[in-house]
Amino acid sequence: MKVLLAGANGYIGTRLIPVLLEKGHDVVCLVRDKRRFHENSDYSNHVTLLTGDLLDANSIEAFPEDIEAAYYLVHSMTGNKDFADLEESSAHNFIQALDKTGCKQTIFLSGITNDDNLSTHLKSRRHVEDVLKEGKAALTVLRASIIIGSGSSSFEIIRDLTEKLPIMTVPRWVNTKCQPIAIRDVLGYLESVLLNKKAFNKTFDIGGPDILTFKQMMLTYAKVRKLKRHIITLPFLSPKISSYWLYFVTSTSYSLAQSLVDSMKNETIVKDDAIKKIAPRECLTYEEALDLAFIKIEQNSIVSSWKDALNRGYLKPGFMDQFKVPQNGTVEYKVKMPFKTDVEDVFNNIWAIGGKRGWYYWNWIWSLRGFLDKIAGGVGSRRGRTSTSNILPGDAIDFWRVLLADKINKRLLLYAEMKLPGEAWLEFKIIERHGEKFLSQIATFRPKGLWGRLYWAAMYPFHIFIFKGMAEQITRYKVSA
Repeated sequence: MKVLLAGANGYIGTRLIPVLLEKGHDVVCLVRDKRRFHENSDYSNHVTLLTGDLLDANSIEAFPEDIEAAYYLVHSMTGNKDFADLEESSAHNFIQALDKTGCKQTIFLSGITNDDNLSTHLKSRRHVEDVLKEGKAALTVLRASIIIGSGSSSFEIIRDLTEKLPIMTVPRWVNTKCQPIAIRDVLGYLESVLLNKKAFNKTFDIGGPDILTFKQMMLTYAKVRKLKRHIITLPFLSPKISSYWLYFVTSTSYSLAQSLVDSMKNETIVKDDAIKKIAPRECLTYEEALDLAFIKIEQNSIVSSWKDALNRGYLKPGFMDQFKVPQNGTVEYKVKMPFKTDVEDVFNNIWAIGGKRGWYYWNWIWSLRGFLDKIAGGVGSRRGRTSTSNILPGDAIDFWRVLLADKINKRLLLYAEMKLPGEAWLEFKIIERHGEKFLSQIATFRPKGLWGRLYWAAMYPFHIFIFKGMAEQITRYKVSA
C-alpha cells in the first residue's frame, strides 16, 4: 500500500521508514529539504520524496491521490515558545493537503493525557488530535509515555543527569509516575495499527510493563551503569529554577526544558490497555530498553537523535542553501597548514571533530565558550554529536550545525548556533595541488552592527592561537592503537 510519512527526518520517522519498507509498503516522505533526506537516509532511493514546510501551506507539494494511509509525526516543541500555535497551524495545513487524496487513515503519535490539569505541551498534543479529526480519513491516535531509545530526548536527559551528578538535589516532579516504553515497541505499535480497521477512529494509550517515577528511572539507570547515585528531593524548587537546572546540566535547550518541566507534573500511565487486543505484543521492560540503547551507543549505530532536529530559533528550514559562505560584509581568519602525513588520517581527524574527540587544541577554552553560551541562553556545547565517526548535513556538533559534509572533495562546513552578534561559519578542506598537501581552515564572521565588530576584534587574538594550533593538531593527531 502507499503510505505518506510526515516528519520523515524526525527521531521517530527516520526509524519508521525501514519498518514500513520491510513490510513491502510504498513509502512517500514529506520533507522540508530533499538534500538533507538524501544525505541522512540509507533508504532515500527506495522512497518517494515530497517537499513542503507544513507551516507554509503554499510550499507543500501535492500529495499523490492514491495515498491509502498517512503518519503524522510532526511537532514544534523544541523550536519556539509559541509551539502550540505552530502545531495547530501545521496540523491544519496537513489535513487540508491530505483531504485531496483518497487516504483512509491518519495515524498520530501523541502523549498520554489522562490528567485533568494538563501541561501546555500535552494540551497542544490533545488539540492536534482534535484538528486531525477534522480530516476525511479515520484517525488513529497512539498516546505514548516517555520513549526510551538511543538518541531519544528522555533517554539523553536521564543519561546526562545520572552520568554527571553523583549527588542530585531535585524538584518534586521526580516523584511523578510514568510508564516508559522502548522505541522498538513504539515502532511496532505504529506499524500494527496501519490500515487495521479495528483501530479506525480510536485512541490508545501505549506504555511498557513498568510504572516508575523519574527518580526510580534515574536510579535504575545508575544501577545498570554500576554508578552510585544519591537523589535528594527539595520541595521548594520552582518550575523556573527546575527549568534552569535541567537546562544547565543536560544538553536540552531552555525552551524545551521549560516544556518538559511543565509536563512532568502530569502522570503518564496507561489507563486503558485496549491496544493489546488490537496489536498484542510483549513490550520491553525499562531495563531492557536501556540495555538496547547502550548496545546501539557502543556500536556507534544510533539511527536518529533528537539533538539533530532543526531548531527554528537558530536555523531556517532551507539552511542547506548556505553551503556557500557569503563574501560581502564578512571578516575571516585563514589558516593554510601544509602536512606530510597521510591524507586519509587528516580527513578522519576532521570528520571526528567535536563531541568526545574535542577540538584538538585548547579544549578547555571551547568548553568555556560553550558554558558562556549556556549562560547567555544558547545551545552550549553539551549536545556533542550523534556519531563519533560519521557526519551528515543537519547534524549538531556541540554548538555548530553541519551545513556541508562533502567526502569526495574533503570539505566540512559548519554554521554556529551559539549566541553571537552576527553569523559565523567554520570551514575545513583538504587541498592537494602540485604534489603538495594543505589543510585549509577558514573562520568567517558576518558581524551585526557595532557589537558584532567589537566582538570580532576582541576574539581575534584568541583566533590566532586557537585556529593555528587546531590546524597543527588535526594534521598531526593520531588515534592511539
